Amino acid sequence: MALVRAARSSFRRSGGAIGNYASERNIFCEGISPLRHPAPVFEKAVTGFNSSYIPSTQMINQLSFGNRGMKFTPQYQFPHAEAQTVGGSDSKNERSSYPGLEATKQGEKPRVVVLGSGWAACRFLKGIDTTMYDVVCIAPRNHMVFTPLLASTCVGTLEFRSVAEPVTQIQKALAKDPNSYFFLASCTGVDADKHEVYCQTVGDRGVSHEHYRFKVAYDKLVIASGAEPLTFGIKGVEEHAFFLREVQNAQEIRKKLLMNLMVSETPGISEEEKERLLHCVVIGGGPTGVEFSGELSDFIMRDVRERYAHVKNYIHVTLIEANEILSSFDVGLREYATKHLTKVGVRLVHGVVKEVHPDKIVLSDGSDVPYGLLVWSTGVGPSKFIKSLDIPKSPGGRIGIDEWLRVPSVEDVFAIGDCAGFLEQTGKPVLPALAQVAERQGKYLVKLFTDIGKQNGGKALSAKDITLGDPFVYKHLGSMATVGRYKALVDLRQAKGEKGVSLAGFMSWFIWRSAYLTRVISWRNRFYVAMNWGTTLIFGRDNTKIG
Repeated sequence: MALVRAARSSFRRSGGAIGNYASERNIFCEGISPLRHPAPVFEKAVTGFNSSYIPSTQMINQLSFGNRGMKFTPQYQFPHAEAQTVGGSDSKNERSSYPGLEATKQGEKPRVVVLGSGWAACRFLKGIDTTMYDVVCIAPRNHMVFTPLLASTCVGTLEFRSVAEPVTQIQKALAKDPNSYFFLASCTGVDADKHEVYCQTVGDRGVSHEHYRFKVAYDKLVIASGAEPLTFGIKGVEEHAFFLREVQNAQEIRKKLLMNLMVSETPGISEEEKERLLHCVVIGGGPTGVEFSGELSDFIMRDVRERYAHVKNYIHVTLIEANEILSSFDVGLREYATKHLTKVGVRLVHGVVKEVHPDKIVLSDGSDVPYGLLVWSTGVGPSKFIKSLDIPKSPGGRIGIDEWLRVPSVEDVFAIGDCAGFLEQTGKPVLPALAQVAERQGKYLVKLFTDIGKQNGGKALSAKDITLGDPFVYKHLGSMATVGRYKALVDLRQAKGEKGVSLAGFMSWFIWRSAYLTRVISWRNRFYVAMNWGTTLIFGRDNTKIG
């Protein structure tokens, strides 16, 4: 097998071509980002490049693109599994003709392919030893989102760039090293027999864009593609609700909120329509839903009352939760949050959403709740890509992993973050979809890859007899959430039901801000966040609607 892989033609690049593209690494959503990448680079866009080494580029129409088959090879731990290809529109011959990065040769560094740019992926990318490995990151966005502060961007407390960190800044080798790359694309298929991933470029929604297919061979694959918001199959959620997972989501929420405020001041709009337009409904009483409700209440109390005086009495917030808000927090903290949110004008409703319409939601008891802005925050679940992989899953549908974060049914594949969960055979529970879980898994995997590399196990199919060391162990460090008006909750218990330190109030808010300011990845963004907080305190939130 090793001889076959070594015999594959390598993807050759000229130094002049790489130099031509080095300054383009921050281009986003226009073709593939950045243009210096050779895998999906197209002959018509390349100068000074020996095009004889690149197969003809395949362009596809977005509407006609089908799912690509995914083949995995069963290993000793799952003898009942059978190698099979999940249905797709592309044959093996078509996939073999894709342009891309071929398998590494003897004497070259092993190539690690990372799928995703979230917490787990970026923590792994930040720490991996690029003198030992070449790294290729493939993700549909070119930045990491600092999600704990994302809700603050929706109302102008923070600017969007303050919570977004470019992947090529987190791992500079992606922009500088000749054999490491970032590709703006989505993974659509994995062939573990050939050690290849198949991808399709992405672009802005609503913008005409030619899509390109390409492949990348790997020695080690790290799947960290994250999760998707759970809608529970409720009709109308995806069409009419806003999620709060990406910077683009926050931008859309902010535009909608400001638009509704300005439209509601238009002459001729009825009182009932004003009430509807300025009714902000949040579904889900977890940390994200509570923090967004708190930010909205701050925005209303300080900024709306001053700048939208004509409609200040119409705007209000409703938080709908089927059970209890902040169910993972201490009982005393939940009670404090409930009282505080009620005090600052957030209406708390216990209910289950039955269906969502363009201007109202219907609860299970038959009551209607009109809304102008609907934010959906009910947790996350496996993405369509993760569901399509024909490999054993953990409870809840995530990729099944062992104690060393490996996918034991295939060789040289690891999974971390929200897309991965321990298999039942391990005897460990599936960890919650939290940033601290993903970050610590990424950190652990860095050490594991360093140990593997030192034992010459970095190449494909060469790590079977490698000593892996201690398995991954997760220790919860606590939870925090802000509830608005300079108040927050800090729960330092290691698990629900255990005893530990619990704080609420202004001091907790100060701890919350200090902790997250130090956790922001770069000094540049820490400066942005601190400056944004300062200007908001002095001058109020920016209510400019752009776009």
